[in-house]
Amino acid sequence: MAVAAPTAPAQKPASHATRSEITIPFEHYQLANGLNVILSPDHAVPTVAVDMWYHVGSKNEVPGRTGFAHLFEHVMFTGSGHVPYGLHDKLTEGVGGFNNGSTTNDRTNYWEIVPSNYLESAVWLEADRMGFLLDALDTTKLNAQRDIVKNERRQS
Repeated sequence: MAVAAPTAPAQKPASHATRSEITIPFEHYQLANGLNVILSPDHAVPTVAVDMWYHVGSKNEVPGRTGFAHLFEHVMFTGSGHVPYGLHDKLTEGVGGFNNGSTTNDRTNYWEIVPSNYLESAVWLEADRMGFLLDALDTTKLNAQRDIVKNERRQS
């Protein structure tokens, strides 16, 4: 699932508002490849969020072989076919944005929040990560991320 939406701080609803009065406009599309796209415009601030959700998480692991979802989340930040390691951060942070990822029981997601005029770049970064990760992945990168995830598990 991909989500691209301008971002704005949440506003406290008026005390007289009821659930039926609160609406968030959005458009939903499903592409031929199965990718769901949800667009929700909010012109309050000139930023956009691109949030890629993969419907896979720790629920897909088997007892005795856990941590793979979190490992794969880390691996997705090691570079891709057209974006070497570190460039993804430079391209988002260099324009005043940021990016990150997270893994839960039932999903793994990656996101960028950037000025709205960089929407196309943010979508391209996610498309490259999705389509060309294996072009740049090697054993050294995989092992480094495995060690990081193991260390994170020891610390938690």
